Amino acid sequence: MTSHLKQVDATTTSLRDSTQPNIAATASEAAQARVPDAATPRSSATTASPKQAANWRAIMQRRILATDLLVLIWVVYGTQIAWFGLGAADVTMRADTRITDLSYWSFSGALVLLWMWALSLIDSRSERVIGTGSIEYIRIVDSSVRLFGIIAIGAFLLRVDVARGFLLISLPVGVLMLIVSRWLWRQWLISQRQLGKYSARVLLVGSETSVAHLAKELQRTPSAGYVVVGACVPNGRVAATIEGTEIPIMGSVNAVDRAILATSADTVAVTSTDELPPDKVKQISWGLEAGKQHLILAPSIVDIAGPRIHMRPVAGLPLIHVETPRFSRGQRVTKRTMDLVLVGVGVILISPILAFLAISIRLSSDGPVFFRQTRIGLRGKEFSMIKFRSMVTNAEELLADLEKEQRDAGNEVLFKMKNDPRVTPIGRIMRKFSLDELPQLFNVLGGSMSLVGPRPPLPKEVALYATHVHRRFLVKPGITGLWQVSGRSSLSWEDSVRLDLSYVENWSLVGDAAILAKTAKAALAPGETAH
Repeated sequence: MTSHLKQVDATTTSLRDSTQPNIAATASEAAQARVPDAATPRSSATTASPKQAANWRAIMQRRILATDLLVLIWVVYGTQIAWFGLGAADVTMRADTRITDLSYWSFSGALVLLWMWALSLIDSRSERVIGTGSIEYIRIVDSSVRLFGIIAIGAFLLRVDVARGFLLISLPVGVLMLIVSRWLWRQWLISQRQLGKYSARVLLVGSETSVAHLAKELQRTPSAGYVVVGACVPNGRVAATIEGTEIPIMGSVNAVDRAILATSADTVAVTSTDELPPDKVKQISWGLEAGKQHLILAPSIVDIAGPRIHMRPVAGLPLIHVETPRFSRGQRVTKRTMDLVLVGVGVILISPILAFLAISIRLSSDGPVFFRQTRIGLRGKEFSMIKFRSMVTNAEELLADLEKEQRDAGNEVLFKMKNDPRVTPIGRIMRKFSLDELPQLFNVLGGSMSLVGPRPPLPKEVALYATHVHRRFLVKPGITGLWQVSGRSSLSWEDSVRLDLSYVENWSLVGDAAILAKTAKAALAPGETAH
């Protein structure tokens, strides 16, 4: 124990000395300046060892490579056997070509290899995209479509007759199975990251305020794969911790190289540059080992999606351009078309369920089947939102006392209660699975709502809005949205606003599809939606 404490003291002294310009540390001292486990944050006590952390990227890439190969072999050869059978079949050539006939067994093998190559060329297995975000899936689709397009063009130019059915089946099935296999790996990776494994070890560099903010955001989402192991701040109070966190301060911003050795960090995240010396970021970048250590710049902008952010180098400066949110006529038409098609088909399919629920409400309690409520929609205009009645008929009379109880709990704008006493027995079941929201499909058909969008607020809630919150009215309110799939009734008011504005700022069809997919899962989870 005594020797352990001496080691901690030696490490602290070594790091503090590194901040003095007149004292140069030797390489051997830096190599010995290892922070023991006791000096790391307790929240990262379950993290993998530095050696394991350094190898997780290569391990994941090899595993995904092997899985991709097995998936493509199964899909391509399975499609061939289903289309041609086990007998011999050849890719036919036109009479005027000099290319000899090619067996489909060989053609399928070449297709598998080309497909694997295409996935590698677009970096679909890069550690920068696997495990989080939609870029991994987008690259799979992009590379696959490009490959089959090139094959089609090549077959036309070389006058090769490839069975169209074989290609038309292989492409969508292959893409689907690749995405499914990557999704399964992602779920496994997320479960490991919850334990602190298979994550980048991050050293934060910047002011204490910016470091604390970024650290809390990263710790709140461990599935992103970043474990904070230390920080370097301008004042360099060695062995102290960042206020409000358990992250140790490893020294000043001039001791980044030694702090990397001490914490075995493989990623340096610069959170602010205001207090850094000129060219310090460049020096940090030059000191990192190529391919094994990474530099991240974390600008102070949040909830802005990638499509709105563009990098443009000007006079050697990497300028970040953030576009203002735009909603073109084409985007609105596309979104409206998607709403009409999906809702039209959905209403037809679930009409028996709608009829059953309506009869159940009528027979179980007195009052109308539907409940209409005034809400605020697109451009701040009022509309009548339709829901199945899930409460007693005098629910509004009981609201005042419940709102007072909610204000005492700290939420002064958005009324939500997990165990609302006004809810009827059949209403409780409907709200648990969001079935009371189904009549809003008719609001979508009528044009006052969309399938996906911000939560439609009450007029009295809007009266309490801050000015910036009114940006949520740039799009139609939705039956579901980020607010529903990210916490439902457990969300605070600030989180609800942040999610709604994030949706408005970064709307996309791909994002809508992802929210719709998550909604089914959220609806089956126990709990109640924010009404």
